[in-house]
Amino acid sequence: YCSSLTSIVIGDSVTSIGNYAFSYCSSLTSIVIGDSVTSIGDGAFSSCSSLTSITIPDSVTSIGDYAFNWCTSLTSIEVSEDNINYKSIEGVLFNKAGTELIQYPVGNSKTSYDIPISVTSIGDGAFYGCSSLTSITIPDSVTSIGYRAFSDCSSLTSIEVSVDNINYKSIEGVLFNKAGT
Repeated sequence: YCSSLTSIVIGDSVTSIGNYAFSYCSSLTSIVIGDSVTSIGDGAFSSCSSLTSITIPDSVTSIGDYAFNWCTSLTSIEVSEDNINYKSIEGVLFNKAGTELIQYPVGNSKTSYDIPISVTSIGDGAFYGCSSLTSITIPDSVTSIGYRAFSDCSSLTSIEVSVDNINYKSIEGVLFNKAGT
């Protein structure tokens, strides 16, 4: 809740950013994360409403749940190419293998998003608060959808699922397990 904080430089002596360390820093526009940081805690930058982009250095091996949720101006989450645990595809945060979609940037203005075919898991809160999205398409490879994955997506009118998906289906744009139960 440091509402007047506008920028942060986290030095190379820091190895961990704690849970909710910078949450609700509403004026924060610039973050430089040092090359010794290995973990970013749960909600570490959540509700930093002025933050437009962030770059994860190659040293980061762990990113907590909801680390960037409700960052309403965040259009891109970038990752150092040398990071062995994470990567960014068009500003969206994934694990390095591309099998888990971890965080879609809330401030991205796209109205639709097709989840890449490499994805098998959608992380907890991955699309939390993405108010611009009206449509999401889930490929047949997705076997797991995390807690609150699509919570507070106020414009979302359709979740479509590949007919070949063995775990989920869509009925009139509504997401169900395959059995429909």
